[in-house]
Amino acid sequence: MSDENGKPGLSTWLAETRASYDVDAAGYAERVQGLLDTHPQLRAHLDVLADLVKHGGGGPVADVGCGPGYATRHLHDSGVEAFGIDLSPAMVAIAQRDHPRVRFEVGSMTGLDVDTCSLAAVVAFWSIIHVPDEAMPSVMAEFHRVVRPGGLVLIGFHVGDGIEHASTGYTGEPISVDTHLRQASTVSDWLRDAGFRLESVTVLRPDDDVPGAIVLARRQG
Repeated sequence: MSDENGKPGLSTWLAETRASYDVDAAGYAERVQGLLDTHPQLRAHLDVLADLVKHGGGGPVADVGCGPGYATRHLHDSGVEAFGIDLSPAMVAIAQRDHPRVRFEVGSMTGLDVDTCSLAAVVAFWSIIHVPDEAMPSVMAEFHRVVRPGGLVLIGFHVGDGIEHASTGYTGEPISVDTHLRQASTVSDWLRDAGFRLESVTVLRPDDDVPGAIVLARRQG
């Protein structure tokens, strides 16, 4: 994982995830279009984060793994200095096209091109789901590095156990990407170990076959 910017050394899972979303960017963007309109609980968590950031004095918020940028745009329209980062250049191109007033760039949560302690918050809305367990502690450490003391992290993910592999994208094209299902307690422990204190843990649709969860945490010291 020595290079997350497409140069030699890009780890296999990062390379496969990037390639898969480049292939399936248009299909994925269509799939999530209007998601915040139909899922008010997701929107409410973003609104809470925006309010906390503004009450804490403002500052930049990175939406990491932003995809087509719907959450980034919502935060921006809520009065937050939000910008998006995604591994897939094709996905970033769609985000830039659909939300031209918002900044988007290519990057990886495994090595963010962001100054230490420079962010008011990091959002990772269903983007850690492609990160294998062995890489998660370093990802959480990277979130801790870029968020200022007292800053926030908001993470959404699928709840469950095991790994689901996708070989066909929403457009019907071949892809190769793993989705990691996790318990809220596992993600919470990774955050605590990285130096965050939990603010809230919410399980969404707990009776579904694959529930969702959103964890809000604050950086200590």
